[in-house]
Amino acid sequence: MSCKEEFIEIFKANITREGADKLLDYLEHKSDFFTAPASARYHGAYEGGLCEHSLNVYHCLVDYLQRERVQELYGLDYSGESIAIVALCHDLCKIGCYTQEVRNRKTYDEDKIAAAKPYQLKNDGQGTFIWESVLSYRFDDPMPYGHGEKSVYIISGFMPLSREEAFAIRYHMGPWNNDEQRNVGKVFEMYPLAFLTHMADAQATYCATCSATSLKKMKRRQPARVELVIRGVK
Repeated sequence: MSCKEEFIEIFKANITREGADKLLDYLEHKSDFFTAPASARYHGAYEGGLCEHSLNVYHCLVDYLQRERVQELYGLDYSGESIAIVALCHDLCKIGCYTQEVRNRKTYDEDKIAAAKPYQLKNDGQGTFIWESVLSYRFDDPMPYGHGEKSVYIISGFMPLSREEAFAIRYHMGPWNNDEQRNVGKVFEMYPLAFLTHMADAQATYCATCSATSLKKMKRRQPARVELVIRGVK
């Protein structure tokens, strides 16, 4: 199953409120969501990276909320719909923001170095390298409405969000979004789902980037519908 197929399966199985079908139609047929990268140079900086990253966030959030300690001691229970919305849709703000361009980068690939001409060989502290031209992405936001707040704006044009869902998406960057620090802490206290979404996003970003085994290769314990009890989310 491709990332796009898995995304659509999880979306349809969990997000059923009025307008959800129109949002999915927009993502699938009227945007570059399923082909866009998640970033220009870092996590998911390749075609389809945005969809893959969104799935990774979803699975990180689901796995955390299924822990016995979280459910019994912390009492953090949310509906499968809320979890799917905040995780799958937190980065819709990146739609239409990336264009491809050619740039030069160093490569230390032994086969490429062996095939290179003598004048192409360079040296630095890491060894012998050559410059090669590669396709990369450039970020250019045509609608600079912010980050998390832009995602909330896009989603709200198709379907309603609960207050906690809106705050979770708005503050999923946590303290890394140049927000007033005390506001971030207050939001996390008021709406724990915001903190959990931030942690899931960070885990998916850095674990998927740094680990030799991508999160997308993890065994999916919840391939479609998540059965969790809602508490305090309407």
